[in-house]
Amino acid sequence: MQMAPQMGYDRAITVFSPDGRLFQVEYAREAVKRGTTAVGVKAKDGVVLLVDKRITSRLIEAESIEKIFQIDDHIGAATSGLVADARALIDRSRVESQINRVSYDELIGVEVLAKKICDHKQTYTQYGGVRPYGTALLIAGVDDHNPRLFETDPSGALLEYKATAIGAGRNAVVEVFEKDYDDDMDIESAIILGLDALYNAAEGKLDAETLEVGTVTLEEKQFRKLTSEEVESYVSQILEMHIESEEAESDEEETDEKSEDESKDENEE
Repeated sequence: MQMAPQMGYDRAITVFSPDGRLFQVEYAREAVKRGTTAVGVKAKDGVVLLVDKRITSRLIEAESIEKIFQIDDHIGAATSGLVADARALIDRSRVESQINRVSYDELIGVEVLAKKICDHKQTYTQYGGVRPYGTALLIAGVDDHNPRLFETDPSGALLEYKATAIGAGRNAVVEVFEKDYDDDMDIESAIILGLDALYNAAEGKLDAETLEVGTVTLEEKQFRKLTSEEVESYVSQILEMHIESEEAESDEEETDEKSEDESKDENEE
């Protein structure tokens, strides 16, 4: 009699593998890694969220794809991963914010909201018959005196960052942040840094039409999306900056080549 094949450890969310892993959660993380690149940067006077929507067809209306959402007056979120899962979490975030207003007559704290969303995500890693959310959120906002930026993981893990990214270009973006991030930068500099990081992640392909940028400042405490004209002006700055740096590098290479040729000629003489 032939033995039935052993079931894999990834068949059910409630089963740990022998080395203590939940494979369904790891698969959900892979869904996030395949998503669009979303970036968050904290400045001394606010927080910036940026997303490259990565339009795959020229027939798609870019405005119909939304990756940055307003949750409350002072909080916004950027998403990467499964779009429908992200929309469900955004709706839940908005409900939690309004419940806090009705119950306590005050704005919900950014950390409080992030923890509520992560608690909800975590329950979907614990019970059979459900699957983890295949999306990650960057939740950005301002509390009384501080800008805050949180990343939520499909497992329900929560981390606060000065600057971070989720999605396909995460490694390239974080590399730029680790090199160029400054604690004293203002919100304008944060937007430039975020766009520069997206430029590197996209290998120089930066299009204002497919970019979304949202900001919330300590002064106004109001989350807002930048208009297409504002985004275009920032993108043109980034492109000009890189053109200038490329020209400077090419000039240096030409100078080095000339000096090498001259030294060769002197040696021959």
